[in-house]
Amino acid sequence: MAWLLDAVPPDYRAYGVLRRHPLALARMARHHVESAVEAARNGYRRAAVDLKEHLPPHAIEAVLSVYRREGPRLVELAASIELVEQALRGEPFVARMDTSRQRRSPR
Repeated sequence: MAWLLDAVPPDYRAYGVLRRHPLALARMARHHVESAVEAARNGYRRAAVDLKEHLPPHAIEAVLSVYRREGPRLVELAASIELVEQALRGEPFVARMDTSRQRRSPR
């Protein structure tokens, strides 16, 4: 519960229904984090244009760097929350091989 509550805005802690029903909290957390993923993607795409008249180039690059770090973190968080939600629904865990993270050996 504490981990899920850390994934959502602090105001969510005030809702007793979310503390009494972890599945409801997991569902809301998943939607919240998925929205944050989409917002980060949009922010990354628009940052350079939106900020070019207000920030120096090195600051814009720093902002883009934050998006490049935060985006993957949010995607992983969303996937983790989805697994918790599935477990709370009683769905069996099926391990899958994630080939996207395997490094290719140099040729």
